[in-house]
Amino acid sequence: MLLPRSIQRGLWRTAVHTLQPRRRTVCRHLCTSDGVSPGLADADTIFALSSGHGRCGVAVVRVSGPASVTALQRIAGLTHTLPSPRHALLRSIRDPQSKEVLDRGLVLWFPAPHSFTGEDSAEFHIHGGPAVITSVLQALGSLPGMRPAEAGEFTRRAFQAGKLGLTEVEGLGDLIHAETEAQRRQALRQMSGELGRLYQDWSHKLKQCLAHVEAFIDFSEDELIEDGVLNQVDRRVCDLQTDMVCHLKDERRGERLRSGVQVVLAGATNAGKSSLLNTLCQRPAAIVSPIAGTTRDVVETALDIGGFPVLLSDTAGLRDSLDVVEREGVRRARERVEQADLTLAVVDSAHIPSDAPGAAAFLQQHLRGVLPTQEQVQTASPSNRCLLVLNKADLLSEEQKVKLKKELQQMSGLPPVCLISCHTEEGLQEFLTLLHSNVKTLCGDPLSGAPTLTQARHRAHLQQCVAALAQYQNYRDTDLVLAAEGVRLALTSLGRITGRVGAEEILDIIFKDFCIGK
Repeated sequence: MLLPRSIQRGLWRTAVHTLQPRRRTVCRHLCTSDGVSPGLADADTIFALSSGHGRCGVAVVRVSGPASVTALQRIAGLTHTLPSPRHALLRSIRDPQSKEVLDRGLVLWFPAPHSFTGEDSAEFHIHGGPAVITSVLQALGSLPGMRPAEAGEFTRRAFQAGKLGLTEVEGLGDLIHAETEAQRRQALRQMSGELGRLYQDWSHKLKQCLAHVEAFIDFSEDELIEDGVLNQVDRRVCDLQTDMVCHLKDERRGERLRSGVQVVLAGATNAGKSSLLNTLCQRPAAIVSPIAGTTRDVVETALDIGGFPVLLSDTAGLRDSLDVVEREGVRRARERVEQADLTLAVVDSAHIPSDAPGAAAFLQQHLRGVLPTQEQVQTASPSNRCLLVLNKADLLSEEQKVKLKKELQQMSGLPPVCLISCHTEEGLQEFLTLLHSNVKTLCGDPLSGAPTLTQARHRAHLQQCVAALAQYQNYRDTDLVLAAEGVRLALTSLGRITGRVGAEEILDIIFKDFCIGK
């Protein structure tokens, strides 16, 4: 006897799901009666110095786990009552074995689940001398059930307890490593959960789409499904795909802000590239000499340009050479220009012809020799890619400067031009203003508009999600089961970003970059 098609489909899908490997659950949101997430209650108790290393006024030692109470009782002498939660108490810090006083400081108690990790936690605020810190850490290590924390282990426990989502964890890591104002703002925005909420909203809509498609597959022939359900799914899938594609078309602004804008100084030998590097970073980072070809390798320095991170690279002068070492330097210079977000094409002003047609031809030829392709010269614009820096303006007379500036205003097809002198700092402020404008455009405003992608893995998973939704559209009219699988794959890809689905294999990659004690 043949079974109805709806039952056949249901049995087939059940068999497929049975064959799929089960994923280990990472996020545990249920709590025990004590308020501690299951799986964390029996974990080791960890401790670490959470403040910066080196001599300081105050150091913070953090403890998290079931033995935190023991640590307070044995180290701080709180044998009868614990301090009120989140209230500081001044105590003598003692060695649990010898009872010797190690220091006098503040202790705080954070009972589960109202702590950073979701576990019982304690903090010891002690004096920041190396001897004091070492003695307190050794005292904690002598207690049973306690061990030093691994890098990022406190934050990992917060994630496992459901205190933080994976995008929030990454935002916290970025906040710790932020070196400029714009990086801090972007990291704080991500840590607040705004990016995670966007992805969770998409996940919720995909779950609804998947539920409707599966219901249609199983029950449509029994007339238990309303008409037009698949049409609603089609519209929602199309809208989600459009939103994701738009989200991906951010020109990598968030990733660029997180890692720094790659700005490369390039040009002929003796154009003053190394002098400009030293002027911008205000220190002798590169060797400067009148000998052509002094710079042979890439010299890189990090800068803060108006709150935005910049990685500025000085490169070898571009010329043909018989010297093997210099040829390698030129190769590396061209490679760095190809990877650059912004190229500063540096020209010796004294070499520019005095007539307008000759000057325009000279500068165009120079750009063709610096930028990788002719197309990039034609598409150079103030928004990114290239700035033309005419250096050594101090070698020109005032009459020559006036004439050159007038000719530059009449030239077309050139990127923005700055006339500067590293020797006298003439035109430097105008150059910095233009550089800041370009860098800001490349990074965007981290506080305006929708939250941007900040991690390469986010981009990879979103691209997989868009491809999976395309699978739904391709199989929608021919094989609804395969179309539903496309929605399922899209949901899985989104879950890998937020940590809700299949996050186990990426946790080590994310948490290994955290410092000990965080």
